[in-house]
Amino acid sequence: MRSFSFLLIILIVVSLSSTACSSGSTDGQASDQLVSIQNKGSDTMVNLALAWAEAYQTVKPNILIAVTGGGSGTGITALANNTVDIANASRAIKPEEIAAMQAIGIEPLEFIVARDAIAVIVNPENPVNQLTLSQISAIYSGEINNWQEVGGEDRPIVRLSRETNSGTHVYFLETVLRLSDKDNKTFFSTDTLMLPSSEGITAEVRDNPNAIGYDGLGYVIPEVKVLFIAIAAGDEYIYPSAETVNNQTYPIARDLYMYTAGQPSTEEQAYLDWILSVSAQQIVTELGFVPVISP
Repeated sequence: MRSFSFLLIILIVVSLSSTACSSGSTDGQASDQLVSIQNKGSDTMVNLALAWAEAYQTVKPNILIAVTGGGSGTGITALANNTVDIANASRAIKPEEIAAMQAIGIEPLEFIVARDAIAVIVNPENPVNQLTLSQISAIYSGEINNWQEVGGEDRPIVRLSRETNSGTHVYFLETVLRLSDKDNKTFFSTDTLMLPSSEGITAEVRDNPNAIGYDGLGYVIPEVKVLFIAIAAGDEYIYPSAETVNNQTYPIARDLYMYTAGQPSTEEQAYLDWILSVSAQQIVTELGFVPVISP
C-alpha cells in the first residue's frame, strides 16, 4: 500500500511537470521547444548561410535551420509559395516579384546581411590583367571574340556565366552587360556557357586558358586570376576587396539579402538580429564576403 501511494505521488509530480512544460511552450517561453526555420535561395550565399546556421546552433540549440540553394529567384518564389521562412538573394527583389506577392497578401521584408564583390576571373596563363566595364560588356555580348582585341594573345574567348535563375547572373546582366542603363537591352552572347554553380565557373576558368567568368569574391580560388576593373578607359583600375567594396571604388559590388514574408516570427527575428552581430559578421569576413557592420 505504501509502495502504491509512493508511485501515485511520482505520477502526480510527473503530470504536473509535463503540464507546466506544455503551458510554457504554449506561451512561447519554453527554451527547449524545437523550432525549424526553412532558409532557401542564393547559391552565392549558401556556404555563408550554412556557416551561420551551424554557428547559431551553438547559440540556440533548439532552433533548427535548414539551408538549401537553388538560386535567388528560386528562393523568392518559394517565399511567395509559403514553402520557406527566409529567402536568400544575391540581388534585390524585383518590382514584379513584390507585386506578385502583394497580390496574394504578402508584403516581403528586406534585410541586408552582407556585401559582396563580383570578381571577373581568367586563367593565370592569360596575360590580360585589367578590363573596363565596357570591354567586359562587349566580350559577353559577343562584340569582342578574341583576347587579342583587349591586349591578350590571339585566342578565342570562352564566355562563362551563371544560369538565369541566379541572382549573380541578373546582377551581372544589369550592372555590367547593360552598364546600369535601364533602357539597354543587351543580352549575353548565345554561345555563352551557362553553368549551375559558382564552383563550376572557377573550375572551368582554372582549366581553360581561353575562359572568362565571374563569381562572388567568396568563391574565388587561388588557381584563377582576378582582374582589375575600371569603369571606363582612363579611370583607375580597382581590385576587388573588402576595402574597395566599403569605400565604393570597386564598380561591381552589391548587397546580399534575406527576405521574409511579412513580419518575421519571434524566432526568425532573433536569428536575423544575430546575423547582424559581431560574431556572425566575423563569419562573413572569414568566408571572403564583406561585413555590413564594423568589428
